[in-house]
Amino acid sequence: MPHDGNDHDEGSALPDIELRVRTLESLLVEKGYVDPEALDVLIETYEDNVGPRNGAKVVARAWVDPDYRALLFENAGEALAQFGFGGRQGEHMMALENTPETHNMVVCTLCSCYPWPVLGLPPVWYKSPPYRAKAVIDPRGVLQDFGVTLPENTGIKVWDSTSEMRFLVIPMRPDGTEGWDEARLAALVTRDSMIGTGLPLKPNEVSP
Repeated sequence: MPHDGNDHDEGSALPDIELRVRTLESLLVEKGYVDPEALDVLIETYEDNVGPRNGAKVVARAWVDPDYRALLFENAGEALAQFGFGGRQGEHMMALENTPETHNMVVCTLCSCYPWPVLGLPPVWYKSPPYRAKAVIDPRGVLQDFGVTLPENTGIKVWDSTSEMRFLVIPMRPDGTEGWDEARLAALVTRDSMIGTGLPLKPNEVSP
C-alpha cells in the first residue's frame, strides 16, 4: 500500500517472511528461550559450514582422484572426514555411483532423512508426500518432472534413506571437462545431481 517515508522504520522494508522470523526471534530471546549467541552459531553453521558446496567438493575430488574415489565407495565416512565433513545427520553415509547403465536416486519414504553435512537442509519437495510416493512408484516420471530424461537402457535404482543410512549420489563427470581442476568441476555439481533428481551442469552452463 502507498505510504510516505516517515511512518515506517528500516525494518519494514524487509520481506514479510524475514519480518516474521525477526519478530519470532526477538520474542524467543526476550523470554529467555533462545541464546542469541547460540542462534548466531547455528545460522553461521548452515550458511557457511554445511550445504551442497560441501558435497560438490567431494564429487569433484572423486572425479579427479581415483584413490579417493575408491575410498569414497568403500568407506564414505572416512572419505568425507578428509574434508572435515561429518557429524549430526551424517554419521552413516554411503556413496552411490551413477554410470551409463545405472542412475541412482534417493528418497526418504518415512520422513526426511538427509545428509546434512554434505547437502545442507533438505529442500521442501524432498519432504513432500507426493515426491516420497512417486519416487518409489514411478522414478522415471519423477526425473521427467525435474526435466531429466534418461536413455531407456539406463536403469534407475531408488535408495530409501533412513536414520541409520544416508546416501550421496556421485553423478557422472560431464564431457568436455578434461584438465579442469577441482574448483571448476565443483561448480558443475548441483544439489539435485547429488540426490539423483538432476544432472551436473554442462561446461557451457557455467561462467569461465
